[in-house]
Amino acid sequence: MERRLLQAAVLLAGIVPVSAGSAGVILGAGLAGGGGTDLDSHVRYLSGLLLGIGLVFWSLVPRIERHAVLFRVLTLIVFVGGLGRLLGVFVVGQPSAPMTAALGMELVVTPLLCWWQGRLARLSAV
Repeated sequence: MERRLLQAAVLLAGIVPVSAGSAGVILGAGLAGGGGTDLDSHVRYLSGLLLGIGLVFWSLVPRIERHAVLFRVLTLIVFVGGLGRLLGVFVVGQPSAPMTAALGMELVVTPLLCWWQGRLARLSAV
């Protein structure tokens, strides 16, 4: 039962990076209000990374208890990105509500899912 709950939670949480990443790839800097071609290129690139991260998280779901190392690596990448976003809060101020929600996903939700995945991996190894 716990395995199924974690699988559902990862599938649900994965909607955020997959949808935001897809939107950023398609809309570019227009997603954030516009900008020049360099900003647009950067937004589309980073959105592609976000999309890829979400898709890899989803790919782990069928055998989620067997992918602790990759789950931790992905979590570290997301967490470091969140730390960068948090630095922006201190440097330029509080972002919009969607960006603040993303910060919560990066610094709280993803690490909690990683902890849960690790717990499940340990239990299934016994």
